[in-house]
Amino acid sequence: MKIQKTPLCRWAVTHSKVQTKRKGEIEKTLGYLVDHNGNKIERKWYLIDATDVPLGRLAGQVAMVLMGKNKPLYTPHIDTGDFVIVVNADKVKLTGKKLDQKIYYRHSGYPGGIKERTARQMMEKAPDRVIRLAVKRMLPKKALGDKMLKKLKVYAGPEHDHQAQKPELVVLVK
Repeated sequence: MKIQKTPLCRWAVTHSKVQTKRKGEIEKTLGYLVDHNGNKIERKWYLIDATDVPLGRLAGQVAMVLMGKNKPLYTPHIDTGDFVIVVNADKVKLTGKKLDQKIYYRHSGYPGGIKERTARQMMEKAPDRVIRLAVKRMLPKKALGDKMLKKLKVYAGPEHDHQAQKPELVVLVK
């Protein structure tokens, strides 16, 4: 007996004709995710408070939601994840001596252009970038990972601009 593997979800496209003023009638294409029954998959919004949560634990759980591994319809080659909003990024916890010993590197592209900052300097200057880098390094390394990272919204304070999406509050294990 041969077992046929079918993907749990796939990308579907609809075509429609639209009338415009300048170009006349054009064809409009709309792409969306559907499950194996043909039902459209809706993406949820989640709100996570990073107060006193260790950085690695936070980044791991955020990456799982962005990839869609918390859903039964997870497909590795398709972006099935949800949107994540992280607030209070400046209050994330780094354990041990990581504030002084962890170093972030970047390069300007010129000879001798390597720059380095400690985690303490990064938390003072751009605390949202610390969380974004930690999550980015846990996602796939190709274009699919870049697409997933665009669904991450990180804010240093408790306010965010996404109240209209009605995000669900997620409580993380500390």
